Amino acid sequence: MLKSDIIWPEHRRYKSRTEWEPVGFFSDCLCNSKQFDLMLGFFSSSAINILSYGFAIFLYNGGKMRLIINDILSEEDRDFIAKGVSEDSVPYINTKDILNLLKILSERNSHFFDCLAWLIRNNRLEIKVIAPINNIGISHTKSGIFYDGVNEVAFDGSCNFSKTALIDNIESITVSCSWDGTIENNKVLSIKSDFDKIITEEDKQVAYIPINAIRTKITELAQDKTLSELLKDEYQSINKLTHPVLTSTVINSLEKARNKIDVILEKIENQEENNKKEIVNPSFPYPSGPRDYQNEAFERWKNNKQQGLFAMATGTGKTITSLNCLLEIYNRLGYYKALILVPTITLVEQWEKECLKFNFENIIKVCSKYKGWKASLANNRMLELASPDNKLSYIIIATYASFIKSENFLELNNFPKNRVLLIADEAHNMGSNRILRRLKDIKYLRRIGLSATPNRQYDEEANKKLLEFFGAQESYTFEYSMKEAIQKGALCKYYYYPHLVKLTNDEMDNYVELSHKIAKIVNRDDDESREILKILLLKRKHIIHKAHNKKSIFKSILEDYFKKKGSLKYTLVYVPEGNKPDDFTADIYDMNDVINDDDETIHLINEYTEIVRDVDSHIVVRQFTAESLDRDEMLKQFADGSIDVLTSMKCLDEGVDVPRSELAIFCSSTGNPRQFIQRRGRVLRTHKDKKYAIIHDLVVIPENVSDNSDIERNLVESEIRRVRDFALLSENCNDTLDVFDNILEKYKISIYN
Repeated sequence: MLKSDIIWPEHRRYKSRTEWEPVGFFSDCLCNSKQFDLMLGFFSSSAINILSYGFAIFLYNGGKMRLIINDILSEEDRDFIAKGVSEDSVPYINTKDILNLLKILSERNSHFFDCLAWLIRNNRLEIKVIAPINNIGISHTKSGIFYDGVNEVAFDGSCNFSKTALIDNIESITVSCSWDGTIENNKVLSIKSDFDKIITEEDKQVAYIPINAIRTKITELAQDKTLSELLKDEYQSINKLTHPVLTSTVINSLEKARNKIDVILEKIENQEENNKKEIVNPSFPYPSGPRDYQNEAFERWKNNKQQGLFAMATGTGKTITSLNCLLEIYNRLGYYKALILVPTITLVEQWEKECLKFNFENIIKVCSKYKGWKASLANNRMLELASPDNKLSYIIIATYASFIKSENFLELNNFPKNRVLLIADEAHNMGSNRILRRLKDIKYLRRIGLSATPNRQYDEEANKKLLEFFGAQESYTFEYSMKEAIQKGALCKYYYYPHLVKLTNDEMDNYVELSHKIAKIVNRDDDESREILKILLLKRKHIIHKAHNKKSIFKSILEDYFKKKGSLKYTLVYVPEGNKPDDFTADIYDMNDVINDDDETIHLINEYTEIVRDVDSHIVVRQFTAESLDRDEMLKQFADGSIDVLTSMKCLDEGVDVPRSELAIFCSSTGNPRQFIQRRGRVLRTHKDKKYAIIHDLVVIPENVSDNSDIERNLVESEIRRVRDFALLSENCNDTLDVFDNILEKYKISIYN
């Protein structure tokens, strides 16, 4: 990286025949950049000799280049070419005459043009040839910008890009680093702005010369070398470079470049050896093959230009359905390439296991838990570009948090846009602001979004953009409801028991007091009132979340079940959140890899875990939290019965596979319906030894609030709606809804509306 991997002079100035030689600056920056914008005055043949040290490493890093050059050559090039063509003096040669230019220059320095041709062939080079307007004067700018995905370094100065200028003459350049404060960052932005104006042809001070012929000639006449060959050429070039005035700093920079090439070539060699090993062809993991609905999902996705949003109930095999689409790509084209995005680290590992069941290999995991993935990505990118048939297969699994980081986004978005399949698990997460802003920058055209609950509550703008992104503007590409899944046996049947929880007198007093305050300002339209309202609603929600009477009802549910079954095996408990519960606008996950629990949260989960232990001393209960380091082992022990009960808050919400769970108790009172839908689906996964599931739901609805306002009524309606939805699909529907008769009468709510 530009900031961390380069030793910078404190004065940020490079000058010939000092410790800080310009040639060292260019070598260091090329080795640590992903984009290089270069604006030359003269296109000098000897310039490319110096700039080629590190050029192949730049290509290996996935580098892209934008080049602005004059329409005339330097005097040195003119004279050199003239001597090679005839003894007569010739005028400046227009760069459109690239044929003669390459014939002469390729004899002196083919490496630069081989790299340039590689960039062109792989669509990574943009060239603009400019001339002063009305042919008055010449464009003599010498500046540029290096970019590593996070930081930028701009340079500007008297330094000519030629071997004479960089080594023989006393030349200097001034460097501005984006991390050096506002003034220096503004200098970077100024140079970048000048460059962008020309590259987009918005600068009216210059004329733009057609360059198609130049690009064509470069690719025709330069050798078509692989990236491995270019790296080897560069290694030899560095070895041959000698000059009496090279400083130790320059020598160290070139030595670092050579060492990097050593490491890269070794990795390439190892990868090539691995590729020679016997390959196991991918196949569907179960002898019965895909289910009918999974085949239907593929056909609909294929017919929708290989884009789609799959709205499938939790537990119906969304993972298998999407991987089957990837398998069909392999069966037809002979390769598979996928970028899979998931909300949590646990799901990174779970998706890897599912991919391995299909015999998919070359899997790279991208999240804070794993190191070295950047090198693996670079190897894949190099092998892909070096592969003549572009049939290298790989799967990248990344958390949303890692994917959206600026320093990672470019790397993960830098593979063939027409070949990679983007699979977004729990795709509603892509509606978060950080990802939503980058949707237009995600270039992959094959797309699958997966979610049991695609709609984000109260976020229509995000919903619209997500539907457009996945090509599902008119309707979901494929839909498989929980009702259909239960009817067809994809999910198990269940019994649902809601429990009405009353607030204590103190809780009720606090609730009423907050409700009165809310009623006074709910219709005010100023910013201060809205902020106060938000705080009051959250405080009132805390009362619901942490209602004291939940604990006694929870204990009685456990004791009754234990008395009947003699065990609490395969029980999931969702405890109340602490001071950071989800409100009605929140999504399940923020964009962090780890959700940190506050003190109140820890206190609550400890309390509910202790209640489980008090039922019987032989019950084995564990807390499944973000801080749990052995979560995979815990799930395994839960499945085999070594652990009887898991208590959790959010960590079992999305995607975690717990098919053996038979009893679930919802003690939380979130306002986000997605959580309950996810949690219900988690419990309804089928298992060979499981006949049905049982769900107990603790519902807090204050009964003695005198103010029957819209906001109060809406809160009650949202709770009743959830109870109704859960009850209607249960086996005991007729026995559950009468629990709420008095509440329905008070608020004039119909259970069927």
